[in-house]
Amino acid sequence: MLERSPLPPRRGLDAAKLRTPDRNKGPSSPWRTMGEWLTERVPANVPVADMIARGDFVYSSGAAVLADDAYRPHTLIWFYREEVEEPEVPGRIDIVYEDDKILIVDKPPFLATMPRGSHVRQSVVVRLRFELGLPELAPMHRLDKDTSGLLALTKERRWRGAYQSLFERGAVSKTYWALANESSHLSFPITVRNHIAKNRGELQARVIPGLPANSETLIERESTCGRYGLYRLTPRTGKTHQLRVHLSHVGIPIMGDWLYPTVRDRALTDFSQPMQLLAGELSFTDPYSGEKRHWASKRTLPIQSE
Repeated sequence: MLERSPLPPRRGLDAAKLRTPDRNKGPSSPWRTMGEWLTERVPANVPVADMIARGDFVYSSGAAVLADDAYRPHTLIWFYREEVEEPEVPGRIDIVYEDDKILIVDKPPFLATMPRGSHVRQSVVVRLRFELGLPELAPMHRLDKDTSGLLALTKERRWRGAYQSLFERGAVSKTYWALANESSHLSFPITVRNHIAKNRGELQARVIPGLPANSETLIERESTCGRYGLYRLTPRTGKTHQLRVHLSHVGIPIMGDWLYPTVRDRALTDFSQPMQLLAGELSFTDPYSGEKRHWASKRTLPIQSE
């Protein structure tokens, strides 16, 4: 059973946690105290002694960690991360639908779904938890920060599992729209199936030839305008960067995509060229009411900087 944080979200951001190892390092150099372990475990630029003195580190019980507490193996320690300045991501998060259990929003480009890396406060979850007073708000699925459009969230932890399982089981219908180069050598519709893998720490996902397919996307061309085409994308699976990888793989990378086919440098503060990928439609049967639900984004391509 997962242990809950004794610290409530602060301005929409959950407390961080560390877990002590199951055993001391060894008889030659054990951690005698929790203070010793925290000093070694936490980066040197963090004022551990001052934080301990203020009671900033707490156990799951809510009791403060004291510097002289005897070392406790397999123990969770909770604390708030230091707030770091982040460039503000422009654009509105529009609420498309809301009831007592779920929230469907229409997100702008450049805004991450979850707090991660250099995008913490500038994420949908942290912004809306703070703005709407919903401390347990969590996504049912994820959109890349560069993708615009529909994102579904649950309001409380108790509803989360049933809705997230819809996405895990492939019981959700999703339609995306993309602008990409027109290609005379391709005949549409195309179904792309291949094996996508993404290594931790790497920016790009890759297609691995020779392995069983773990991803599938239907690509349909809706219209053309000069060098560009408007494409309707229906993913049957949900691998990281799947649509970006599949369009690049068949030779029509999405306009504004800075990752595929090759990585291009882009400053964190550069919001001038949105990627032209829109999560346009979302539908599923509600696991509680049995009602068939369908939503459509009000955004249109081309996506403009806001």
